[in-house]
Amino acid sequence: MRVSTKGRYGLRAMVDLAEHEEGEAIPIRKISERQDISEQYLEQLFATLRKAELVKSVRGAHGGYMLNHEPEDISVADIITTLEGPIAPVDCVIESDFCNYIDKCVIHGLWEELADAINGVIENMTLSDLRDKAIKEKQREKNKSEVK
Repeated sequence: MRVSTKGRYGLRAMVDLAEHEEGEAIPIRKISERQDISEQYLEQLFATLRKAELVKSVRGAHGGYMLNHEPEDISVADIITTLEGPIAPVDCVIESDFCNYIDKCVIHGLWEELADAINGVIENMTLSDLRDKAIKEKQREKNKSEVK
């Protein structure tokens, strides 16, 4: 199981929004520059996130994107599953009809436990948690460069 570029870049863009939004929409161009992700790709990601009502778009001269909820109310799971779909190590965890052997499979329980563990982590981590980590890391880097 791998999180694709959609999930990784979408999560980075959402952390960027949480970190830089101060009651105003953030232009896609600024997110693109800070995160080194193409504007066109970000537009695709934000269209999906907007449909899921995780972000809202603002039109006009001061337009861009804003979070539609407080960062502490958006879980990493909300973002990842919006962009990627359900997270599971194997298909039979998501869709029991996928395999005819599922009733006799001793390994199926392992896959379910693994999916539960992964989903437990991403459901309990919020955008606020990641934003705070990003701010601390930038402050640490700033302090480190000032010492030199």
